[in-house]
Amino acid sequence: MGFAEIFVATHDEALKRAAALERGADVAGSAVRIEGITDFEVEQLGDLAGQAVHASGADYELALVDVTSDSLLGVPEAMVRALAELLTYQSEGDGNVLDDVAEAWTSQEDMPFGAAESRGYVQQLAALASDVEKIDRAGLYVWSIS
Repeated sequence: MGFAEIFVATHDEALKRAAALERGADVAGSAVRIEGITDFEVEQLGDLAGQAVHASGADYELALVDVTSDSLLGVPEAMVRALAELLTYQSEGDGNVLDDVAEAWTSQEDMPFGAAESRGYVQQLAALASDVEKIDRAGLYVWSIS
């Protein structure tokens, strides 16, 4: 089974990182690598995050970034915002929204990890999403192979 690597970069940096990953080279920099999932599971997470922060109805489909790499996908701004909001969103009641999303994500069909790992991944991805605003012209990207 493949993996997905999610990272913050400018468009040019993302293309360079994708080229290095496709060559099998080690790539420096901050990224979250999740074994056993593809871009499809990342999209599922976006849908769950959007529902949790009441931003459903937006398009959470990852988009091809450049014709030079069909493995490199861009995360839409709506998904980036929804993921970032998981860190601060206040729900009505006692539940923790980030925990709820992690639990829902791990219960999706064929997820290769349990709730504890899922929470760690969701926390890391939410932190990456919140970093997008801090870097000029940056976006959130997914490089995935199956």
